[in-house]
Amino acid sequence: MDRREIIKLLGVSGIALTIPQPITLFAQNNNNMDIKEFEVIIIGGSYAGLSAAMALGRSLRRTLVIDAGKPCNRQTPHSHNFLTQDGSTPKEISEIAKSQVAKYDSIEFYDGLAVKGKRNNKGFEVTTSKGDVFAAKKLVLATGVKDLMPDIKGFSECWGISVVHCPYCHGYEIRNKKTAIIAKGERAFHLASLVNNLTQEITIITSGSKDFEVNQLEKLKQHDIKIIEKEISAIEHHNGQMEKIVFKDGSTEYFESAYAAIPFEQNSNIPQELGCKITENGHIEVNFMQKTSEDGIFACGDNSTMMRSVSMAVSSGTITGAMVNHELSQENF
Repeated sequence: MDRREIIKLLGVSGIALTIPQPITLFAQNNNNMDIKEFEVIIIGGSYAGLSAAMALGRSLRRTLVIDAGKPCNRQTPHSHNFLTQDGSTPKEISEIAKSQVAKYDSIEFYDGLAVKGKRNNKGFEVTTSKGDVFAAKKLVLATGVKDLMPDIKGFSECWGISVVHCPYCHGYEIRNKKTAIIAKGERAFHLASLVNNLTQEITIITSGSKDFEVNQLEKLKQHDIKIIEKEISAIEHHNGQMEKIVFKDGSTEYFESAYAAIPFEQNSNIPQELGCKITENGHIEVNFMQKTSEDGIFACGDNSTMMRSVSMAVSSGTITGAMVNHELSQENF
């Protein structure tokens, strides 16, 4: 299916994106045993979930957004590489977004954590940690991912501030600084090639074996990129700003910033509970319409893409909202 066919499927010739004033959160009475029904439930109310909600609100779809208020980038000081919001804090962007989405009367918000999802004869039921249950015909998973912090003192305090994962989100801000790449093998080599034009002081720290091909080692040497194989025990910092790396042998080295390739997991068990396929990289498998392997379930944002950024989350959320509305329209027409 080419671009023209996708546009025809959406029923629009273009999609205008707007981004964000205080909102009132909807809360189900825990003592009320009635299950409130919606057309769509969105689990996750950060950038992807809110973008999907806006598209659905503009299509008059009765939609519930369930959000626990803990986005994975909450520690990051500023968001970048997103037009009109470059340099804004993640909180500022999400607050403006929520205020704009809340203007659509068909959208309701629930402040809490979704802990269980299951199919019923009409679609899906979602249960929260408070015991409230909601139902909908379609389910959108905007649940995000959880980064798994290594056992290195100071690492988590620096994460998203001076220890980062993405050159496009953070690279400009840490340009020309003495930079470590905490990774090995192909991932370390790839990061080194990406950030080489941002700083000339790069050291790869592999914490053990290097796992590089001979040609990769030659290329790194050509660019004066050092390799340290020692294991890290701690990162010394001031309010998240890296000052030095401490190795397990007691030696230290001065660094101002670092890129780190760390593992992650799905932030919610609900995708697996409902049978959604997970890729070998750990993401929810989706097609170009953001549909998962399970009928009626869509996914958007960090949980289903390698490109973790605000702009990509917004984009995938907008596509998801449009495709959910398209599917409902076809079923109801």
